[in-house]
Amino acid sequence: MQTNFTPEQLKDPGIARANQILRTCVHCGFCTATCPTYQVLGDELDSPRGRIYLIKDMLESGRPADAQTVKHIDRCLSCLACMTTCPSGVHYMHLVDHAREYIEQTYRRPWHDRALRWLLSRIIPYPGRFRLALLGAKMARPFARLLPDRRLRAMVAMAPKQVPPVSRNDDPQVFAAHGPVRMRVALLTGCAQKALNTDINDATIRLLRRLGCEVVVAKDMGCCGALTHHMGRSGESHAQAGANIAAWMAEKRGAGLDAIVINTSGCGTTVKDYGHMFRNDPLAADAAAVSEMALDVSELLVKLGLPEGAPKGLRVAYHAACSLQHGQQVKTAPKDLLKRAGFEVVEPADSHLCCGSAGTYNLLQPELSAELKRRKVATLEAKAPQIIAAGNIGCMMQIGSGTGVPVVHTVELLDWATGGPMPRALASAGLLSQS
Repeated sequence: MQTNFTPEQLKDPGIARANQILRTCVHCGFCTATCPTYQVLGDELDSPRGRIYLIKDMLESGRPADAQTVKHIDRCLSCLACMTTCPSGVHYMHLVDHAREYIEQTYRRPWHDRALRWLLSRIIPYPGRFRLALLGAKMARPFARLLPDRRLRAMVAMAPKQVPPVSRNDDPQVFAAHGPVRMRVALLTGCAQKALNTDINDATIRLLRRLGCEVVVAKDMGCCGALTHHMGRSGESHAQAGANIAAWMAEKRGAGLDAIVINTSGCGTTVKDYGHMFRNDPLAADAAAVSEMALDVSELLVKLGLPEGAPKGLRVAYHAACSLQHGQQVKTAPKDLLKRAGFEVVEPADSHLCCGSAGTYNLLQPELSAELKRRKVATLEAKAPQIIAAGNIGCMMQIGSGTGVPVVHTVELLDWATGGPMPRALASAGLLSQS
């Protein structure tokens, strides 16, 4: 793609990076075949290629973002299926992230949009606040129909039936390995995950300790910054990311650190991109070191070697989170681990397509999200599974709200298969007799 940025514009690192990305696009349209929003809406402007044209025009002209551009960029899930498909290697993630930052700086949204985005950015990254919000949403559920905004109704609907008690395992501390120490790893405990499902971190810690890891929950670690980053609020996201970089590098320079393990794949994609986010910052070297150490829990388990388990007689439909399969290109490890642990693993049709969760997308674009959820649940249930497994809390909540099949994190099944307790969701579904 030919671009026409001025030398003055190209002095801006964000514009320079956008220019590099735009020039790799050859207009081939392969991305339209795997874009979920294009599949639903059939509008070229709701495909990656269409959005690339909108972003190019907006950035080259230097004009403030307009309502049409904002509408189509907002509809993007950032599922990154287009990056997996693209034969030219267009780094759409960095381009759309820059576009969102530019929109945040130049476009004044309607007051109710500004208020909702502010609210989400002030609640979800903070587990204590989010927990209170979930309890409030749970109480408001009987009155949801009276709420004037469909997005507020979606927020109320998202609240789980039971908000789990706080797990003290999420507090800063060090968990000793069982037996000789093979690795010392830091666990990113997540923010929304700590309020929505505390079993995931508990299972991760048990499993890693069993496999010889000393597990560190670092002091002063918090939200990875993904939520605000994808809203274009770069000041907030960099502050959150910077705190994590400082916390983990303090551990590395202290007792040492072999890896940073992440069991929420949306967070993992962002942490692995810290090196790019801070490339022009004094924290550049530390950020790059953190990105280099970051591993999805499935990647780490492959390195550690999982004991082979006897057949469990349970069929597991594996849902590949977009942030894992497209954002991190981790595709086979979770399935291979589940098979090794003794589960029968099946995959749905169109496994590359998003379930519609996508961070806060299900709250900001509830109609599109609901249609994507309907399609995803239908393809999963078509495999007649007894369990659905996923590697991201957002996907688990999204899919779980549309099916009666129990939905659990992959690591919960692997923990159970190697000596841990049966996942609570399975016991509640009456699968205890098959353990």
